[in-house]
Amino acid sequence: MSRLPERDTRQASNKSGRFNWRPSNAAIAVIFILIFTIGPYLAFTGHVPFTSYGYELKATFSNSANVALNSPVRIAGVEVGRVISTSRDGDATTVSFTVEESGRPIHDDAFAAIRPRIFLEGNFFIELDPGSPSAPDMDSGDTIPVSHTSTAVQLDEVFSALQSPVRADLSRLLESYGTALTHKPSAAEDVNQLPEVQGKSGAEALNGALKYGGDAGRYSSQVTNAFLGTQQQDLSRLVVGAGRAFGAFASRQSDLQGLITNFNVFTGALATQSTNLATTIHLAAPTLRTAHASLVALNRTLPPLRTYAIELTPAVAELPALISASKPWLKQTRAVLSGKEGGGVAKLLRESTPGLAGAAQAGKETTLPQINQLSLCTTKVMVPTANQTIDDQFSTGGPNYREFLYNLTNFAGVGQNFDGNGPFLRAQVGGGPVLVGEPNPTGNLSTEKINYAHTAVPPIGNQPQLGGQPPFKPDVRCYTNPVPNVNGRLGQVGAPTPSTGGVNP
Repeated sequence: MSRLPERDTRQASNKSGRFNWRPSNAAIAVIFILIFTIGPYLAFTGHVPFTSYGYELKATFSNSANVALNSPVRIAGVEVGRVISTSRDGDATTVSFTVEESGRPIHDDAFAAIRPRIFLEGNFFIELDPGSPSAPDMDSGDTIPVSHTSTAVQLDEVFSALQSPVRADLSRLLESYGTALTHKPSAAEDVNQLPEVQGKSGAEALNGALKYGGDAGRYSSQVTNAFLGTQQQDLSRLVVGAGRAFGAFASRQSDLQGLITNFNVFTGALATQSTNLATTIHLAAPTLRTAHASLVALNRTLPPLRTYAIELTPAVAELPALISASKPWLKQTRAVLSGKEGGGVAKLLRESTPGLAGAAQAGKETTLPQINQLSLCTTKVMVPTANQTIDDQFSTGGPNYREFLYNLTNFAGVGQNFDGNGPFLRAQVGGGPVLVGEPNPTGNLSTEKINYAHTAVPPIGNQPQLGGQPPFKPDVRCYTNPVPNVNGRLGQVGAPTPSTGGVNP
């Protein structure tokens, strides 16, 4: 037997000691109704009621094409929004749609078009062109006017345009076009034709022309790409310039009429020379074939030339300032080159040039060879000798020319007095228990044959040893001499001078 909810609640409370609440059947029914009504609405619209759609625009179209709610809005094939509402506006249709942040900004000159998503008939979407960057941005809620919108052509519109008279005219047009393509020309009709198309039907001639279609298409694409310009708004500036030119034509209608009259006279003159003109055109084909190679080479030259012109533009812009800055320099240069300054120097140089030329010739014959001999002696003998390292107990490990410079520094230090304010050669008298002696080399200053002195320690030796005077050979070139060995026999430690041994006091 079933129980009422109140009894179930009361019994559960009695069993567990806690109160367990259970919603009523009516509340459960209301919850299910809300889930099954609001849920599908949110899933279908993708929008929470009573909230804003964000950035929203409107577009007015000339007819009420079947654009459903939630139809996509695309920019360059990328979906950026959804249609949120459509409404009639007389014979036109106003469509409201959203645009996500990724599709913004949208400018005042934006263009909207309705496009089919399936071939011929089916779902539609809005293709949105955001406009030019120079135009102002559209605010949320603004409307794209009907002059900046277009709609897809419906199949019934095509059929309604092709009524019986129109279909008959179209049929006759197609038959005539087919006859023109398949007609074989007669000998009389081929008289004024080019050799390449003589005896060929229109279709055959067109097929022959198609072999030039690839090059023509490529060149046309290059011309179209050139129309884009190098910077933004180049094409718009071209259109504005063309508008000004046409406006000037309109303001000078009488002159334009005269131009047309003169052009009529010119074309009449060409008509009187039609035979010669036909011959010229007939011979133009070989000429064009010959000129094609030159034009191709010119076409390859133009891109680097264009790049050079672009790179030269900043320099040309700086040229007026450079000229202005150069005027003082040119004024000074003009004064320097005058007869009193540069002219006088030129006169002196002209007078001294013969002597300088003679000196240069003499130097070439005498001075330069001697300088060359000196350079060879320096690089082959003197520099290698100075770069040798003296190996003894006092060696610094560096080349001996550095030790020579060290001695100069030491002499400079010895030549200073105690406070460093002036040169003063100092000598220290030696003394000690060791008596040393050395033969007097000349005996001119004293009658003694031996010079005596006292030292603190006995002398160890004499380094370098003094040898005899080297031979003098003026007929031997310096650079042919061998490099001296500073660590040779005379470079080692020899007998002490003065010495303690053999001294007779």
